[in-house]
Formats: sequence, C-alpha cells, structure tokens
Amino acid sequence: MTEHEDGDAPADLRLTSAEWSMWQAFRNGSTCDLHMGDPVRDDPHGQHLWGPERRVRARVVALLLLESPHAQPGRVAALKLTGAYITDTLDLAGGTIKPFVELRDCRFEAELVLPESRFTTLRLVNCAIPRVEAARLHTEGDLHLPRCVVQSGVRLTDAQIGTDLLLNQIVVHKDRQGRSIMADGMTVAQDLQAEMIESYGELSLRGATVGVTLSLRGSRLSNPFGRRALNAPQLTVERTLYLTPAGLANSPFSSGVTPPYGIAHTPSRGTRMQRFECEGGMRLDDGRFGDAIDLEDARFVMESDQELSLRRIQTPELRFLGERPQRGRVVLSGARVVTLVDRSASWPGLGGLWMAGFAYETLVPHGRFPLTVRLRWVAAATPEYAPEPYEMLAAALRRSGEDADAREVLLAKQRRRRETLPLAGKAWGFLQDWTVAYGYRPGRAAVWMAILWAIGAAYFAGSPPPPLKPEEAPVWNPYLYALDLLLPVVDLNQGTAWKPAGGAQWVAAVLILAGWVLATTVAAGASRLLRRQ
Repeated sequence: MTEHEDGDAPADLRLTSAEWSMWQAFRNGSTCDLHMGDPVRDDPHGQHLWGPERRVRARVVALLLLESPHAQPGRVAALKLTGAYITDTLDLAGGTIKPFVELRDCRFEAELVLPESRFTTLRLVNCAIPRVEAARLHTEGDLHLPRCVVQSGVRLTDAQIGTDLLLNQIVVHKDRQGRSIMADGMTVAQDLQAEMIESYGELSLRGATVGVTLSLRGSRLSNPFGRRALNAPQLTVERTLYLTPAGLANSPFSSGVTPPYGIAHTPSRGTRMQRFECEGGMRLDDGRFGDAIDLEDARFVMESDQELSLRRIQTPELRFLGERPQRGRVVLSGARVVTLVDRSASWPGLGGLWMAGFAYETLVPHGRFPLTVRLRWVAAATPEYAPEPYEMLAAALRRSGEDADAREVLLAKQRRRRETLPLAGKAWGFLQDWTVAYGYRPGRAAVWMAILWAIGAAYFAGSPPPPLKPEEAPVWNPYLYALDLLLPVVDLNQGTAWKPAGGAQWVAAVLILAGWVLATTVAAGASRLLRRQ
C-alpha cells in the first residue's frame, strides 16, 4: 500500500464516507464531527446502535497516525475526531505518533493498545473504551481521559507523562486481576488530576511519582471485596495529595470542565459538594509528600480486616479531618509529620488506631479537642502500654507552651504504666500518685508536710520526750522537733537530742518515714521533668 504524493489515501484502502471525511480533516487540522445532532443518540455510553455512517476502521486511524500523510499547504496535520465508532483494535504499540490527537465522544469496539508508544499530546474525552493498554507509554505533553468509561481497566505501568495526566470523571471497571487503574512506576511531570472519578477495583500507584499535586477530590473508589481500593506504597508527590470534596455541576469548582480547560479549586457560594469516598482499604506506606496530605471530610468504609495505612509516610502536614471510620484500622506506625491538623471526631476508637513510632512536632486541633479526649486518643492507639505516644504528645504540648497539659500527659503515662506493674509496684505507684502525683504536682508535698508537721508539733507539745543527755539538751521546741523529724538530710539539732518512748516513738517513726517518702517522690518527679527538658 503506497500513499499518493498529494496526501490522498491509497485507492485500495477503499475509504468509507466517514473515513474520507476523517482523512481530509486530518490533513487540514480541522475537526471531523460525525455527530447526528441528537444528544441521546450521540451519547457514546448510551444504548443506541451507531450505523456505518459513523464507523471508521482502526487500521485507517493507525495509518493516519503512524504514516501521517502530508498536511495541506499552510496547515498542521492533527487527528480531531468526534462522534466516531472505531471498529476492530486500534493498535499503536511501539509507534511514534507526532500529530496532535484528540478523540471526543467516540466509541471503541475493542481495546486501545498503546504500549511503548510515543505521543506529543493524547486526549480522549468522553469516550467508551473496553480497555486501555498503555504500559510504558510516553507523552511529551498531556494525557487526557476525562469522562471516559472503561469497562476492563486502564494500564499505565511505567508510563511517562511529560506534563499533566487528566482523569477527571473517568469511570473505570476492574480487569481480570481486580484492578481498575494500574499505574505502578508511572511518572507525571506536573499534575495528576483524578477528580470525581469512579473506580471499581484496585487503583494501583505503587512507586509512582507526581511532579506537582495529586488530586482525588470528590472521587469514589470502590473495592469492598478486595483488600484495597487505593494501593500506593512509595508514592512520591512533590506538593499535596488531596482526598477532599469537589463541587458538583454548574460550578466553577466542578470537574465537569476539563483542562486545558482548567479547574477552579475554590467553590462558589451554595455549591453542592461531593466528598471523597473510599470503600475498601487504602495504602500509602513509605510515601513522600512535599506539602501535605489533606483528608478533609473524607469517608472511609472498611471491613474489620482492612486498613487506612499511612506507615512511615513523611510529610510536613497531615490534615486528618475526615469522617470517623466505623470499622477497620488507621495505621500511622513510623510516620513522620511536622504538623498534625486533626479533629477529635475523625479518629477511630479503641483498637482502631495504631501509631507506634508516630512522630509529630506540632498539634493544630480543628475545633474543640480537650486534653481528656486527647488522652483517650493516645489510649485508643496503645491497647498495650507504650511510653512513646505519651512522650510525643507531651513534647508537642510543651513546644506549644502548654506546660501544665504536658505534665498531665506525663502523669497519665505513669498511671497507665502502673497497670503493668506487679502488686508491690502498684502499691508504691498508688502511694506516689496519692501523695504528690508522681512528682508532677510537687505542691502536694508541701501540703502533706504542713499537715504532718502540725500534727507532730501538736502531739509533742502535749507529750514532750525526755532529753537523751540532760546536760547537753537544747531548749525544747516541739515545732522544730517535728520539723527535724520530717526533713531528711537537714539537721536542726533537735531529732537526736530527745529520746521518745512509747506512743511518741511511733509518732516519730511515722514522721521520719513520711518525710523520706515525700522527699524521694518529689526528687523522682523533678528528675523526670529535668530529663524531658
């Protein structure tokens, strides 16, 4: 088959009228529109059959893109096709396609095969496609698939997108392996916009890299019978991952308008919002996010064995502001966050939160989050006692200037630790708690000392002990004598000058023991405070 020098199609290709129109439009860079003028009949996702007047063979499309007949003088060749039914399999595997490609409102009879092909820009807008096979696809510009419906998955493994990847409002059903979109190892130089998409199966982004932001605003990911709806360990996003609401219909915030079309990220007043929803587990383990992970108003529906896993993530800010999961677990083990923005109603209860080794520097509660509730948050994350979550919380409160709350947290840690001790340790712990609150409330020691001193002084004023050496005894003073018994180490030359007997001996012993208990407890608490500082 040879092409005529004037750019016309070979005669043996026997173009239909629709194909001839497409061929000529390609040469002059205009749009070949095969719409019938009826919105219902022109819907590529509808039930109406499309006749031969709209059908173009995949081999003709491939010939245009791979061979690229000469453009008409003064024009730039481009494939702009609207409302066509592309029959057979469009196979461009390994090919280099230089012309601009934009297919709108088209139906594909069979899968679209693009592995290892190279495009400048590829746009498929509102198309019905059985499957997209595009592993190791390379584009110099954008790849757009907005509002498409794909029945058996999209494969973009190791693809390289030169600028933006746009998937807004795409509907993707799972393939034989249960995956809706498989994009492991994919690189997107700028934004990955997947707003208000519907994914039925596992969306896999393992080891993917996004040069600016990754937006899943308003999307619905559903994989209730699989392990995860979003599987993205080792994901790298240079700016922010958005799992937040998006505006619906007739709004500048709505994703119904697609770039280069642009999306405004500020909703207009009165706009109805659609939240991000994930039915199934989510895995972001070992991810790196340059600005933040935003989970505002996100909803997670999980089974008891599924997880929202954020193990070992690193990000300057985590905005955990979604709806509380009713089942499943939230796992933050080993995560590193500078600022944690959260609300009390977002965290799961006992057994639903794991955060061993979770490190953060600053807490920014959204709404009312009293310390008692914050302590329950720590307790929920530690079914078995672990000191690190309490110490992390105390350090964050201290950095915020809330020293009193920090001491309350450390006191709660000691009380929680006491539950793990043997009986003797528990008894000693209760005594320290009751007297001086493990040293975190040293003022109690002064009160107890004053009470015991007053009792001892009153007792010895009425029952003075005899002197040990009458000729050397100082002037009797019951107040100094009681104080000398209470204060360990300090010697007021009273305790050793008198010889109590009978009941006075027992009172003296009680005062001495009480003094040592109070002193050692205060010293232990002071040493803990100094170590924390």
